[in-house]
Amino acid sequence: MNMLRRLSPIGLALLLLVGVSCTAADPTGPVATDQQAAPSLGIIGDLTNSVVGTLGSVTDLLLCSPQPYASTTRTVGPDGGLITVGTHRLFIPAGALPSDVSITAEQMPGSTNSIRFSPEGLHFQQPAALTMTYDNCALVLLQKKIAYTDENLKVLQVLRSLDLFRTKTVTAPIDHFSRYAVAY
Repeated sequence: MNMLRRLSPIGLALLLLVGVSCTAADPTGPVATDQQAAPSLGIIGDLTNSVVGTLGSVTDLLLCSPQPYASTTRTVGPDGGLITVGTHRLFIPAGALPSDVSITAEQMPGSTNSIRFSPEGLHFQQPAALTMTYDNCALVLLQKKIAYTDENLKVLQVLRSLDLFRTKTVTAPIDHFSRYAVAY
């Protein structure tokens, strides 16, 4: 009997899931030619290879039950720091900022998990690590990513991200402040 006929629909779904999860990273993404041009973010930077991915790898923003609006303002300086807002967090490494900056993080309500940082356009000298949760979102078996969006949640860039399905979190390096959302 044919092997495919023996597999149940669940078995086929699992086989497909394993095949999709084992695909290689996008070889058309940006590649650093100078070692100093590629900022290091420890294990996250090593696993994701780059700060920015390609737009073609995202289907849509992840549909979620609304989170309440939350806002946190904290001053972070050259020593770095951790900012937590709602269920999301931003780790700014030492040396990312040359001086103290008052940072506001807002967890935005709506049908997707979204966060906005200000002052808008603030650039880091080395990437910060943004971790967003998606435990209140629809179950989607595709890899989650963090997307840089405009205020209307139009995806502008997709960040190379590390999706930890067990903890329902996704982490990506960010190099500037704006609005971000969880995508798949």
